[in-house]
Amino acid sequence: MRLLLGAVGALLLSLPAAAKVESFPAGFRAQRIATNGATLYVRVGGAGPAVVLLHGYGETGDMWAPLAAELARDHTVVAPDLRGLGLSSRPADGYDKKTQAHDVAGVLNALKIDRASVVAHDIGNMVAYAFAAQYPDRLVRLVVMDAPLPGIGPWDQIVRSRALWHFSFGGPDAERLVAGRERIYLDRFWNEFSADPKKFSEASRVHYAALYARPGAMHAGFAQFAAFDQDARDNQTFASTAKLTIPVLAIGGDKSFGPTMAVVMRAAATDVRELVIANSGHWLMEEQPKVTIAAVRAFLDEAR
Repeated sequence: MRLLLGAVGALLLSLPAAAKVESFPAGFRAQRIATNGATLYVRVGGAGPAVVLLHGYGETGDMWAPLAAELARDHTVVAPDLRGLGLSSRPADGYDKKTQAHDVAGVLNALKIDRASVVAHDIGNMVAYAFAAQYPDRLVRLVVMDAPLPGIGPWDQIVRSRALWHFSFGGPDAERLVAGRERIYLDRFWNEFSADPKKFSEASRVHYAALYARPGAMHAGFAQFAAFDQDARDNQTFASTAKLTIPVLAIGGDKSFGPTMAVVMRAAATDVRELVIANSGHWLMEEQPKVTIAAVRAFLDEAR
């Protein structure tokens, strides 16, 4: 970890601050890829070893633009919107993370990518773990950021937190309550899960609130949480069969999951590096983009 942090420091001065939703660099293309009963909106750019970026709830693949700009210098970067979110299609079902892992595999197949590293945040962590467990030969390295895995490690204690009431919030009445008030509902996440809510910019809030207000988007978002019980059962089966053996970097914000992120991953993997980023809550790419990008870059560079 000392070497990793040294590399982080070397990159900090060269990276731009991310004060708003940035565009993906010129040269990236956006395409729709049919996979596993869904059609995912995918951004692809760069050249070199592949890296897949998986977003979480309250954002879309757009969150990764600053990291994509850094990695695309020497990686092929693939950044999909998850099933049901952003500009991807909204199937009636398939929101368990085991199924969404097959979505990711289908995207890689369509792009003729055999192996990739995966960088994930929030619900993206859960899809990434399900992908790693089902396709171990296709994964090079894994970065997970600031969210638990259903059924893994201290999950039962984590879900008792009153701050996570949204895990059980869903159904037709919840959708009626939120309809037309998507910004109010999402502000709750961006404010309460930040160390400093001002770091999640107004431009970002407007951008993501508009995407989540699109027809069917909130229904699909609630479905991501409603699948957690099934995800827990699937993950327990995965972990009892075999732990991940590829290198894993577990990143937590010090005002959010912090070192618990590594505790979670050590219950599912044998080679886990721990990094806690200071002065950050859950939204690492918004609150501390420079440190987060540098940490991911340094970890992926070890494989080169």
